[in-house]
Amino acid sequence: MVFKFQLVLLTALLALVSADTAPLYGHPAPPPPAPAKYDFNYAVKDEYSGNDFGHQEARDGYDTQGSYYVLLPDGRLQKVTYTVIGDAGFVADVTYEGEAKYPEYKPPPPAYA
Repeated sequence: MVFKFQLVLLTALLALVSADTAPLYGHPAPPPPAPAKYDFNYAVKDEYSGNDFGHQEARDGYDTQGSYYVLLPDGRLQKVTYTVIGDAGFVADVTYEGEAKYPEYKPPPPAYA
């Protein structure tokens, strides 16, 4: 009985190993993916909440350039212009427009009387 089981198992394994794999390997490899190429931008300016920010970027292959800006709580506008060229890394130039303004601090009145 054990011999018959081993014979059936061996026959099944041989059938799997000798299966026709030509359809799997007969097709040519797919072409490599095309290099990334895109361009986008957006901007938000909300007078009610004071939000003012935006971003734009363009990429062609491994070369990327872009910029973004944001209105800081102190009233200055921060602008960042950046480039990425291949493996050279991320290179950013950060600038600020305007002068920082801080409101005068007024401590709250004491809660006890």
